[in-house]
Formats: sequence, C-alpha cells, structure tokens
Amino acid sequence: METRNPRRWWILVVLCLSTLVLTIDSMALTVAVPSMTEDLGASAQDTQWILDSYILVFAGLLLTSGSLGDRFGRRRVMLIGLVLFGAASLAATVCTNPGEVIAVRTAMGVGGALIMPSTLSILITVFDEEERGRAMAAWGSVSMLGLVGSPVLGGVLIDQFSWHSIFFLNVPVVVLAVVAAVALMPESKAPWQKPDPLGAVLSAVGMTALVWWIIEIPQHGAFAGRSALSLAVAVASLTGFAVWENRTASPMVPLSLFKHRNFSGGSLSLALVQIGNGGLLLVLTQYLQFVLGHSPVKAGLAFLPLAIAALIGNGLGVKLAAKIGNRFVILSGMLVMAACFALLTTVDAASGFTVPAIALGLLGFGAGMAMPAAVGALMGTIPADRAGVGSALNDTIQQAGTALGIAILGSLLTSGYTAEMPADAPEAARQSIAGALAAANGDPALIHAAREAFTTSMTTTFTVSAIGVLAAAILATLVMRDRKPKEEAAEAVAKAPEPVA
Repeated sequence: METRNPRRWWILVVLCLSTLVLTIDSMALTVAVPSMTEDLGASAQDTQWILDSYILVFAGLLLTSGSLGDRFGRRRVMLIGLVLFGAASLAATVCTNPGEVIAVRTAMGVGGALIMPSTLSILITVFDEEERGRAMAAWGSVSMLGLVGSPVLGGVLIDQFSWHSIFFLNVPVVVLAVVAAVALMPESKAPWQKPDPLGAVLSAVGMTALVWWIIEIPQHGAFAGRSALSLAVAVASLTGFAVWENRTASPMVPLSLFKHRNFSGGSLSLALVQIGNGGLLLVLTQYLQFVLGHSPVKAGLAFLPLAIAALIGNGLGVKLAAKIGNRFVILSGMLVMAACFALLTTVDAASGFTVPAIALGLLGFGAGMAMPAAVGALMGTIPADRAGVGSALNDTIQQAGTALGIAILGSLLTSGYTAEMPADAPEAARQSIAGALAAANGDPALIHAAREAFTTSMTTTFTVSAIGVLAAAILATLVMRDRKPKEEAAEAVAKAPEPVA
C-alpha cells in the first residue's frame, strides 16, 4: 500500500527498545527487592514506596504526557522521557538510603510517563489495521524478552556486584533507543488545537491523589485522617476534570471514547487484570527467596516459564484473533490466567519450586493471549489525531489498577502475615518475613513460623487475584464486540481529521 510508511518496521524496532527499558526496570527491580531491603535497612513501608513512587508519578502524568505528545511531537516527548529515565537510572547506581532511591524512582516515573503513551500512539499511527496485529505482537514479544532476560541478568549482577547494578541495565538500552530514534524515526503529531491547561492540572492532581490514597490504605485505612483528605481531593479533581472535558471546546482527553464498547470494556477489563496481577511478582519473589531460600539468580530463573509461555501465547493469540475475533481470545486467555492464581492458592512452605513454575507458565500463556488482543481491540477505536492521549487514557486506567492491586494485595499479605504470626514473636518479626528472618538469629521455630504465616497469607492474596481476573473475563465477554477489520478501518478513517498542509 502506497500510504504505508516505508520505514515502519525500523520505527517498530525503536518503539520496542523504548518499551524494553520499562520492562527491564520493573522486572529486575522485583528480583532486587530482598537484597535492596536488607542493604538499605528499609522498612516494609520504605520498600512499598520504592515501588509505588514510580507508579504514583507515572499514573499522575500519563494523560498530560499523552496530550503533550499529540501536540508537540510524539518522538520529541519520547526522547525527553528516555533521556530522563536513563539519567535517573544512572543516579540510582550511587544511592545509599531509601530516600534517595525513592527520589530517583520518582524521576524515573516522570520519564516513563513520557515514554509509554508515545510508543503505543506512534505504533497505531504508523501501522494500519491490516498490519497492526503483527506489529503489536512483535512489540509484546520484545517485552517478553525483557521478562526472560532481566530477572536472570539482574540476579547475576546482584550476586556479583550489588543491587545498584540492576539500575545500570537501563542505561545502555536507553542510549541505543535514543540513537535509533534520532536516526530512524520521523516526527509524528496531531493537528494543532487550543491547549487545555485546566484539564491537565485537574487530571494530574486527581490521578496523583487517587493513587496516593490507594497506596496509603494499608497503613492508614481507607477513610481515616489523611486518607480521607486524599480521597476527597481525588474525587473532587476527577469529577471536575470529567465535567470540564465534556464542556470545553478543546478537551485534552476525548472522554467520548468510553461510549465505544471495545474501548470501555477493554480498558476496564485490563484494569481488573492489573488489580489481580498487581502484587503477584513481588509476592512470589519474596516466597522464592525468603521461604524457599533461593538466591536472586535462581529466583530470576523461576520467571522463565512466564516469559517463554507468554511468547507462545502471544503468537497463538494473534492467529486466533484474526480467525475468531478478539473477544473470545481475551476470554480464553483470562480464564487460563485465573487458573494460574487458583493453582497458586495451593502453595505452602513445603511446595518447592515446581508448582509456582507451572503457575507462572499458565500466567504467561494466558496473558500472552489476552493482553495483546484486549489492547489491540481498544486501540483500534482511537482516531489518529488523538492517538497519544487515547493510549495514555488506557495506560492510566491500567496503572491505577496496578496501584490498587499492589495496595490491596500488599495490605492483605501484611495483615494476614501479622495475624498468623505468634503473639509473642518480636515486633519486627510480626511486621514482615524479612524482619522475622533478620530477628531470628538462627532460631528454627521463629523461621518456621514466619514461613508458614507468609504462605498462609499469600493464599488469601491469590484468591483475590483469581476473583479479579475472572471478573475481567466476564466484563470483556459481555461488553466488548468483535468487528471485521474493514469496518474498524472505515471507522478510523471517518474519525480521522483532514490532513493538515
């Protein structure tokens, strides 16, 4: 087709590299949490903030950064994000206390918020409906490659050097992505429209307050003290944002997208999946290292079934979606994911390595089928001139789900663990399994009690996860609709603006 960009597959390489940076960071950091916690002397709350500070800023700025990409150029915004992310990663290699790590993770969140919407929006504007499925499958496969390599490589680096070295993994990938983007990628932007500063402020304040409230629930409850204040700010800001976006002549975010069943159903079902998945990797990493006593390298290797199965599921999902439609591929994949969580509820302190490995394989296969199909279905509803902010809206909903999942599952895990520990155990041992192992001084009774308490509370978190994924499967099946590619393409053309000279 003459209208296709002749460099589109090279552009896809740049987008894959940019996404790979974010995947490497999240997975390598998950493996590093136990050693980082011990080295920094971080409390359980410090550890959660190291993880959540990134999500807080990332979710709060996604809508604004997506709008900035549409307005000022998606490549430009992505490059700024990559440089900031790489510089913050380099700064993290010299951090010596939890406060410094939280600060650099915050900066990385800003960079990530600039990167993520641009990658997906550029992809859907460069590739037409006929090729978009293959492009998204390749894009997802590279993320899976990051899942395969980064935990193992991160574990090796932690064993040989220290947890600081895992942040250095980001730097060479960032450099390569920046060079490739400058050399290969043309600029892409939407036709100019009037700025919406009030919408940008309301969205940033509202999303930040919402995620802050979610993060604070385990420590302060949902409606007490400052949690109530955070919730009030979130509700007021997001309500004001919705009202304003529906009234202003030049809205930053096209809320009309939610009138489309595939966008609303896909976004909300993905949010429920993220709630279920939110604390999975963090919980399993602690299980593998604190309960089973594996090294960071072996803990990293445990995630290989997840990544390999995801690659297989991804390839199968693309083929099935082309034949039978996205909706039932999403349903099938999510049911497999639910089976993973059901299997994990059977894990105890004596289960060993096998059951988690099988469960992770199921999770990878199910996610490999369901997630690209869901993203592809909802992204097909977004007009080309709103690609950045439309993809950011989807990312924001998913990140809110991730934050909510970490908060809910983290709270359940912590409270359940404390309730299961003996009342006469040292206070530090009752707060976390890491604290128990540190306070045990070789006491086998306390170590056994901590491991049993952890796996018992872990069962509860995985039960909630299974419920969340099942709810997502039902929602996607009931709300979403399959349409023929030609119909989707015709709708996209009808929504697209006239070319600007």
